[in-house]
Amino acid sequence: MDLSKLKRIDGWSWTVAPAPGEARGDVRLYGSRELLATMDNKVMEQITNVARLPGLVGPAMTMPDAHWGYGFPIGGVAAFDPEQGGIISAGGVGFDISCGIRCLRTNLQLTDVAGELPSLARELSENIPAGVGEEGDIKLSQEALDEVMAGGARWAVEHGYGAAADLEFIEEGGRVAGPVPQNVSALAKKRQRGEMGTLGSGNHYLEVQVVDRIHDAAAAQTYGLREGQLLISIHCGSRGLGHQIGTDYLVSLAKAASRLGIRLPDRELACAPINTPEGQQYIGAMNAAINCALANRQILTHLTRKCFSRLIPRAQLETLFDVSHNTCKREQHLVDGKKRLLYVHRKGATRAFGPGHPALPERYRATGQPVVIGGSMGTGSWILAGNAESENRAFSSASHGAGRAMSRKQALKQWHGRQLVDELARQGILIRTRSLRGVAEEAPGAYKDVDLVAEATERAGLARRVAFLRPKVCIKG
Repeated sequence: MDLSKLKRIDGWSWTVAPAPGEARGDVRLYGSRELLATMDNKVMEQITNVARLPGLVGPAMTMPDAHWGYGFPIGGVAAFDPEQGGIISAGGVGFDISCGIRCLRTNLQLTDVAGELPSLARELSENIPAGVGEEGDIKLSQEALDEVMAGGARWAVEHGYGAAADLEFIEEGGRVAGPVPQNVSALAKKRQRGEMGTLGSGNHYLEVQVVDRIHDAAAAQTYGLREGQLLISIHCGSRGLGHQIGTDYLVSLAKAASRLGIRLPDRELACAPINTPEGQQYIGAMNAAINCALANRQILTHLTRKCFSRLIPRAQLETLFDVSHNTCKREQHLVDGKKRLLYVHRKGATRAFGPGHPALPERYRATGQPVVIGGSMGTGSWILAGNAESENRAFSSASHGAGRAMSRKQALKQWHGRQLVDELARQGILIRTRSLRGVAEEAPGAYKDVDLVAEATERAGLARRVAFLRPKVCIKG
């Protein structure tokens, strides 16, 4: 990114001054000089375009892990007021609706299972369906899938996948309000009927990790974390259903924008005012996809527990937290001293409520919400805690991952899958994949430094670092 076009606000936030006569909202980019320099200029262009959309409240923002995306940059956050013509944009949610991370803590230390890791890698790879278009053993009728979209993770628990205790530690208690399955196309439903309980491909993964070091002892104790402990992170979303919803509604939202005379700075920002039929239809379909993703991660949690129990009968896997990072949520936020109902787009950004927020589980309320910054394969991840400052800085939002530093096409020119798998094995990290090409596309070097992203997230006042996790086994599509 051309830093000469940015104006520094403080050590960890930047803005882009509007051109003379330009009518748009404010822009805020969070991160260090080093991280922003690694970003494509397209990130600046895209977030500036977001600032031109109607009904924006506060600045259009990028998180420290931001990179180019469809419409909104990945790592983009923007809030809109429905009473001021605020819009909903499919490009501000993303195609993988409700992609997110379920983090599980265990009662195991790495020293307890070091000799079992190869067997565990095999067991997980054989029993966790992963890959492009991969289907699992669960085949749902359209009626049953409608129930999934209405019930979310609660549906999964009611049908024997996991425990009711999990629901307390999932955003929205495992079910977001306002789903309208009838707003989801027959094609989207068809694509999903065999994909419940599947991981998918690309940057999705199931990873067995060890707590390598503790950064905030008090928060780690609240979260039940200790050095040497095994954790599992499950990163996936709403699969084919969410992608098809995004595809379907780009058309209707673009038509609505045209009908209402909304000038789009980029056709990828197709949108409609929240309080229009088109806006409400997309929101109903999006909420259905969010519930689908929450149910999917719940089923995958159940399958993971079964794998562990077969090899390590004494293993206990508890849900630490589950949060999405491709959503638009209806939330109350304090703006200029007054509470306002806003629709907050977070695309490649995680909600990060601070201490005292009523939506948090009682166990975490005094500490703040667990926030997971997923690293690239082989480099590690961070758990952070939401803080009160983030409410004013970014509508309680934080980074969601390391963020790509280069495209998949560029990565394929630099790395080969087989060599990466062998190299990571020498480092004690076992990769199990159905696609060596996919491994090359997701090479650790294709992503930003996750430690720099976590540090910038903390320094920018978005969330504070709690613990660093080192990968031991990674299952990919």
